[in-house]
Amino acid sequence: MSEPVDPGRPEGAARPAAGGPLPPVSEKARAAARRGVNTQWVNLLLLVPLIGVLIPQFYNRESPHWGGIPFFYWYQLLWVPVSVVFTYVVYRKTRGER
Repeated sequence: MSEPVDPGRPEGAARPAAGGPLPPVSEKARAAARRGVNTQWVNLLLLVPLIGVLIPQFYNRESPHWGGIPFFYWYQLLWVPVSVVFTYVVYRKTRGER
């Protein structure tokens, strides 16, 4: 039976023993840890507009009308600026990672 492939380990290199020393951490990873770059929660904001328009049961109706436009249309159009705001927030919170 062959050993499972580990993409981070060079071919033929021995596997570290359980509880053995950890592999070296890159400077980039250390810098990210010092900056406190752990913004996974903010990335979830990008799911809000997706879910808002992905599930038609939320907006599949005609009333209420807004300026003569049925709810079905203005609800979807409302998500355009809302999505821009959410995308901007995520960009500003995660730009230190680049």
